[in-house]
Amino acid sequence: MKMSLKPVLVLFVGLSLTSCVAKKKLTALQSQYDKAQADLVKCGDSVQDYKDKLERMSKLQQESEAQKNATLATVQQRDQQINDLKDQVADLRKLRDKQVEQVGNLTVLSKAANDNIDKTLSQLATKDKYINLIQAARTKTDSINLALAVNLKSVLNQGLDDQDVEVKVDKTVVMINISDKMLFSTGSSKISPNANAVLNKIAQIVKSRPDLEVMVEGYTDNVAIKTDCLDDNWDLSVKRATSVVRTLQQNFGIDPNKLIAAGRGEFNALTTNDTSENRAKNRRTRIILMPKIDQFYDLLNPDKVK
Repeated sequence: MKMSLKPVLVLFVGLSLTSCVAKKKLTALQSQYDKAQADLVKCGDSVQDYKDKLERMSKLQQESEAQKNATLATVQQRDQQINDLKDQVADLRKLRDKQVEQVGNLTVLSKAANDNIDKTLSQLATKDKYINLIQAARTKTDSINLALAVNLKSVLNQGLDDQDVEVKVDKTVVMINISDKMLFSTGSSKISPNANAVLNKIAQIVKSRPDLEVMVEGYTDNVAIKTDCLDDNWDLSVKRATSVVRTLQQNFGIDPNKLIAAGRGEFNALTTNDTSENRAKNRRTRIILMPKIDQFYDLLNPDKVK
């Protein structure tokens, strides 16, 4: 049986045409894919570029903020410097005005000062004379006090403990420090029998020097005291001083016009009161022998000083 070639040919041609159309579509799709892929790459690059730009802008913004703060701090510092300079200028103006005023005052005073120069120079000779008198008076007073101290030490050292009686020269006076146990019982202002020995020796020296005044100072430690007869350490120190003064007057015949009583309480201490030994040093009676004030002035009188 014989087949016809025409249908076969038509079928082949049809298949061929179909294959060509599919290949063209595939090629077109591939081109579209490739183009889309390229566009995707470009978009990715563009996105990265924007990210980089955004990061740079952020950094620039941070740097700008830091620079802004630094600039603000610099401006504030400059403002402070300007204010300081303004204050300095104001102070300098005040100083200048004051100096101008002083110069004006000096100009006014200069005439009066010049007028006084001759008078001042004329007085120097008289002042030199009195300076010499003062030096001579001091020398004389020092010599008298030194001799008096030597006599007192010599007399008081006989039968007395050196630790209980101290004699020293201080400037223009002679001072005798006597421990409280030599004169009083603890917490009492009544003179003890043992006190008569030392007070009698002091009285003999005082009687031999009618030109002396005698000041008696009472001292205590810092231990507070309060009894029916005593209010405090001030009271005790004053009553002890008056007891000594009264004894010198009544028992040993010292002229009361030469006697002075004073209380110093716990103050003007010789040392701290932190130990019993130190407190014992501070509890004392000080007898001060000093020239009468009118006789001291006599030493400065050129008519009475040889």
